[in-house]
Amino acid sequence: MNIGIDATCWWNNRGFGRFTRELLTAIFLLERDHHYHLFSDQPIDTLAAYGNVTLHLVKSGRPTTEAAVADSSRSPIDMLRMSRAVAAAPLDVMFFPAVYSWFPVPRSLPTMLTVMDAIAEHFPELIFPNWRSRLFWTLKMRGALWGADRVLTISNAARDEIVEYIGVDPAIIDVSSCAPKPDFRQLNDPAQLASARRAANLPEDVPIIVYVGGLAPHKNLHGLLDGFEIAAASPDMREAHLALVGDFAGAGFHSNYDSLAQRVAASPALRERVHFTGYVSDEQLVALYSSALAAAMPSFSEGFGLPAVEAMACAAPVLSSNRGSLPEVVGDAGIYFDPYDTGEIASAIARMINDTAHRDALSARAVDRAATFTWPRAAQLALDYLEQMVA
Repeated sequence: MNIGIDATCWWNNRGFGRFTRELLTAIFLLERDHHYHLFSDQPIDTLAAYGNVTLHLVKSGRPTTEAAVADSSRSPIDMLRMSRAVAAAPLDVMFFPAVYSWFPVPRSLPTMLTVMDAIAEHFPELIFPNWRSRLFWTLKMRGALWGADRVLTISNAARDEIVEYIGVDPAIIDVSSCAPKPDFRQLNDPAQLASARRAANLPEDVPIIVYVGGLAPHKNLHGLLDGFEIAAASPDMREAHLALVGDFAGAGFHSNYDSLAQRVAASPALRERVHFTGYVSDEQLVALYSSALAAAMPSFSEGFGLPAVEAMACAAPVLSSNRGSLPEVVGDAGIYFDPYDTGEIASAIARMINDTAHRDALSARAVDRAATFTWPRAAQLALDYLEQMVA
């Protein structure tokens, strides 16, 4: 079977870029009698290692990773070039690992579209900086869904929200998952752990709670800061710091960095304990998780919550919102709270920091829980769905 794949979001640093790279790499390694035709506007050198992959390099005036963001738009000419390249290839099915980089393909070609969540439709005021970006997103989503025969998503919770907030027929939705890379595992070398802290400008000698992800409003980081401030004010509280790890910019979407930084600067309780690291490499991230007291996931909604499972693979339990996919992913490896209740957030933080025995039990469960999510399993599910479409 000849499978066409949109690979134009391969270089994206957000979750859908990581999903694309890890899922596709795992698919190429499966022992199936298929050939994969990847369509990209930039070279992908790592594909040379796979004999079952052909890269179709399509000329583009501007890389899709720059153009397909909320405050921008893609050139119709660039999209037409991609469409023509797909139409000229001998394909049996077409797969889009992300709706962000969708472009039209022949309607006669069976097409699977990945929609990771319905957060933009559920919380549009928290996602889009203006009406223009919201309109472009809505038009792109409608066009992509019109051209899709089936939809792939990454959790049961995401499927339910896609049905509720986008109106997709549940009968055409298939569910796979995300997973941690094998690199995400607990490290115990004190020198590595200390080096990663220094590289991120974090103190080496205090317990740290780590948040990893975008600094967007729907991530509820103001709620996390409020809860952390309350917990830190308790006389019974052990000392701990909070690291917010992620790009300051929003890649075209809302970013709360300025208001978060102002909030921290204005609070004596937060000023010395909250740190903005910016982007860090995966290698550093593994070490930060391994030395962390816990990972924080305070979001109002997540399609999957990949940072949670990556942290769990490094033996970090999760301070978790009880909304979206997070209970489905974190399972028994976290302490949950209502993201709209600052008191609950503070109580969860205090228990994670002060109750050492409970924290250690959660840490052991975290490693076992993370092991249930693998990229080969996610790849096998996705490829099964594609085969069923053609069959």
